[in-house]
Amino acid sequence: MHIKNLSQPSGLLEEFEGTVQGHRDGHGFFIRDDGNADIYLPPNEMRAVLHKDRLRVRVVRHDRRGRPEGKVVEIIERPPQPIIGRLLHESGIWIVAPEDKRYGQDVMIPKSAIGPGKPGQVVVVQLTEPPALFGQPVGRVTEVLGEVDDPGMEIEIAVRKYGVPHVFSDAAMAQAKGLPDKVLPQDHARRIDLTDVPLVTIDGEDARDFDDAVYCEPAKVGRGKGWRLLVAIADVSAYVETGSPIDIDAYERATSVYFPRRVIPMLPEKLSNGLCSLNPDVERLCMVCDMLVTAKGDVHAYQFYPAVMFSHARFTYTEVAAILGNTRGPEAARRKDRVNDLLNLHDVYRALLASRQVRGAVDFETTETQIVCDDNGRIEKIVPRTRNEAHKLIEEAMLAANVCSADFIAQGKHPGLSRVHEAPTEERTDVLPVNGGHFGLAYEAYTHFTSPIRRYPDLLVHRVIKAILNKQKYTLPLLPTPGEAHAKLAKRLAARVKAPTNKPAKATVAPSKEVMAWEAAGLHCSANERRADEASRDVEAWLKCKYMREHLGEEYGGVVTSVTTFGIFVTLDAMYVEGLVHITELGGEYFKFDEARQELRGERSGIRYAVGARVRVQVSRVDLDGRKIDFRLVNEGEELVSRAMKDKGAPREAKATDDRPPSKSSKSSKSTKTAKTARKGTPRTSDTAPRASASPAKKASSNNKSRKPRR
Repeated sequence: MHIKNLSQPSGLLEEFEGTVQGHRDGHGFFIRDDGNADIYLPPNEMRAVLHKDRLRVRVVRHDRRGRPEGKVVEIIERPPQPIIGRLLHESGIWIVAPEDKRYGQDVMIPKSAIGPGKPGQVVVVQLTEPPALFGQPVGRVTEVLGEVDDPGMEIEIAVRKYGVPHVFSDAAMAQAKGLPDKVLPQDHARRIDLTDVPLVTIDGEDARDFDDAVYCEPAKVGRGKGWRLLVAIADVSAYVETGSPIDIDAYERATSVYFPRRVIPMLPEKLSNGLCSLNPDVERLCMVCDMLVTAKGDVHAYQFYPAVMFSHARFTYTEVAAILGNTRGPEAARRKDRVNDLLNLHDVYRALLASRQVRGAVDFETTETQIVCDDNGRIEKIVPRTRNEAHKLIEEAMLAANVCSADFIAQGKHPGLSRVHEAPTEERTDVLPVNGGHFGLAYEAYTHFTSPIRRYPDLLVHRVIKAILNKQKYTLPLLPTPGEAHAKLAKRLAARVKAPTNKPAKATVAPSKEVMAWEAAGLHCSANERRADEASRDVEAWLKCKYMREHLGEEYGGVVTSVTTFGIFVTLDAMYVEGLVHITELGGEYFKFDEARQELRGERSGIRYAVGARVRVQVSRVDLDGRKIDFRLVNEGEELVSRAMKDKGAPREAKATDDRPPSKSSKSSKSTKTAKTARKGTPRTSDTAPRASASPAKKASSNNKSRKPRR
């Protein structure tokens, strides 16, 4: 008689609370509040559930690799957020197909609830009935955005998809309207007059708001030589009072959001582009970080004070770089009165940079791209944003001011927000009241002081600095705190609980209400900065996909920029667009993924695909809805295979070195994984190109076992 083993894997039948993340294929992933491993939800468990719902889930089984699978026990909360999609009329039934495919189900719309919408238009829908086990969700159209090909439609979709606030309240607009158009005589009181100091702004050609201005002159520092560096920052706090309607709207946004051809500002335009912007040839209120810098690039002393300034020039990065490169060129001739000031700035920049390199700071050099569109919103080209000496000059000046602001707040023993960037993990930089230092910049303490027009944490830093200068204490207002901030705070506190196997830690004093308020503000700002980043990336990915649809079937050279268990990501040389060459396109053999070396290696042929390798690819598929671009290898495959067979086991020239850091794209827990290529898969429903005749991959056997879909 066969007796079953009744012992159950650890965690089986446990219940957890969290949020569901849908998948376009119908299944979902349950993101636990405690931050532990996600739980897979099969399609049948997703019938009555929508993307972003809060759930209670029970673990019912584990797969052979120990990954948990769950069953929905309870739907705790359905977020009230709208769904954006295209209104369709099929067989007499009105439906909305969500633009975000993670929702997984179309929304039924009664004829009486379509409003002015027409078939094919992009609309916003509010649910009136949630989905059920045997019924689709029902909703009503609340807003018609327009046709899918209208210029800027991708931005209209993104701001609603990610919940980016894009309309100021009536109270905020009324307050902005009542503000003056210029600095008034009474505004000069208790401020240093710097109007005769030739401060200048240096920004991009398309910049519209100017946060910062700089000036530098040689000075005696201690017993040696050095420089006096002034960094003047727009004094937004002079006009945006704590708890005012503009302040409440700014806190809700937390940051300005930048899209191609459009900016959603944190502050009303009268402030962001006018009264607070350090425009040339007009007086402006500012906060100044006044520093003495040694010849070795160390800040010897600093002070903060409110001032009135007058920008003597509006430079662009390109213009300043040209002047620094040739002081006798035409650009220098047009700006001859300011050339010596720029040379002083360049000298102090080189000293500051040398000091940072001595500290062992990490210089992250990445290629950012700019999408150039015509007046109708069509993409003309994608070009790299080049960082020149002027960019680096301003960056070093701002870094120095930010470090001084963190030190000033610490010495004043005043709570505030700091930029925390600890040693490398999967987490990004956060805005928190606990100052853990900045790993990448090698600073013990770091905060943001330099962008109060577009970042709310910087505005809070200004208010704290002013309070310390006036020997007062700044108190956070009773601002409305969105649920997301509270949820993230709860997760953060839960994550601090020690594992049961550890010895009990000594009791600690509970944080005060003041500290809790600052922590909630920091988490809120961090969450909304991520929201802005996600919306911007979504629009950029959509535009790149739309652009590449016009290049289906074309071939380009590129570089492998990331290697994963499921394929290689290649960035095209000419387009600066990244796409995936799936492992099924690499050849009819097993490929082992080596996480340490960041490479895929064929077991039979020895061919290696590693970070830095040059390949030639064809644009084979563009999935606009999924924001994905697929490539396939062409032409060079046979050459790679023959070379690999000739010196099998020898490293290739373009292979990544052993000390190259692992790619973020890889989330594997083992150093080596094996995958077998197969040409079977989901049918291609998106734009595809005809298969290249010179493809090196051979059709593999299709006897692979099916696997549970994962992210």
